[in-house]
Amino acid sequence: MAAYIHHIATETPEFIYSNEFTRERMKGWVAEPRAKRLIDMIYERTGIETRYSACDDFMKEEGGLFHTLPDGTMNSPTTGQRNALYARAARELAVRLARKTLGECPEFEKGEITHVVFASCTGFANPGPDYHIIRELGLNESVERYTVGFMGCYAAFPALRMAAQFCEANPQAVVLVMCLELCSLHLQVSDRPESIVANALFADGAAAALVSAREPVGDRPFYRVQAFQSALVPGSEAHMAWDIGDNGFNMVLSAYVPELIGSNIREMLASILDKRGLKVEDIDEWAVHPGGRAILEQIEEQLALPTTALEMSRSVLRDYGNMSSPTVMFVLKGFLEEAETERATTCAIAFGPGLTVETAVLERCGAAIPPAGMAKPAVMAQTAAA
Repeated sequence: MAAYIHHIATETPEFIYSNEFTRERMKGWVAEPRAKRLIDMIYERTGIETRYSACDDFMKEEGGLFHTLPDGTMNSPTTGQRNALYARAARELAVRLARKTLGECPEFEKGEITHVVFASCTGFANPGPDYHIIRELGLNESVERYTVGFMGCYAAFPALRMAAQFCEANPQAVVLVMCLELCSLHLQVSDRPESIVANALFADGAAAALVSAREPVGDRPFYRVQAFQSALVPGSEAHMAWDIGDNGFNMVLSAYVPELIGSNIREMLASILDKRGLKVEDIDEWAVHPGGRAILEQIEEQLALPTTALEMSRSVLRDYGNMSSPTVMFVLKGFLEEAETERATTCAIAFGPGLTVETAVLERCGAAIPPAGMAKPAVMAQTAAA
């Protein structure tokens, strides 16, 4: 029995910052000329133009979590203070996104939701956003709730795989999957290059999907789930890690991460593609988590992809930054919204601490943008199951 991703919706916090603004803000909080030069160099190379944050403190000189102290340095709030803001902001963002997701997908009633799978690694609260989604949207109190915690940028795939397994086991299951991260709450000012890179890349956002075994109807493009697979990059554990410190969560992000991913990606992909009788050349759409510009460049080079293959990933990185787990779902949503063909084989990839590589093979069905001069045909559910 096939599982389908019927719809993907996205949401961001209300505060938006340009790359230039955040770069100058960070430079103002460090004293060493070398650190200022590093910030200039790293921010210039990110490929990011704007990012969103749940925190408005970056526009303030006083008050809030990240205010400037009399000596010109940044106040470094405790983990508890940061997490308190996570609890408030995540609740509001999750409820808003859940309501938006159901509103954009009218073929599902709120009373039909049987499971909520919530993924996040940037904060903790109990009762958490999954609980408040049920309460504030008026879902059935019997809805099963699951939290996929502290996995990092690849968490969308375990969450979607769990949802697909629920639907394959129970044809009546309708699963709301949500990935939500508030990475900017863990900003730390340091002259260490890995810390500067983390500050330069990460941002806030959320994405949600509705998954079921019900054959899609209507003319909205959707994904048919084909396969998921996990892999670990050998000898890479120390190069990307995420732990809890006294002043926020500490990110270890080595400069070698793009090279490690690039040198292993072809072999790792071969495993999942071979099982489907596919080769790299058979993939029509590449939904790659834009962990950073250098990672996308490595994948493009090592897989010998056309220069336009990762355009969707680059546009998400440019407009939103790296939002951790929701980011690849922003990319997948982009392909649904810009689909011009009735069928495409989509390979989705994300990376995270470990280094962990998660992959998914999906069949994108339906066109959102018909060819010029042609009416858009309805998507027939039976074609997806063929």
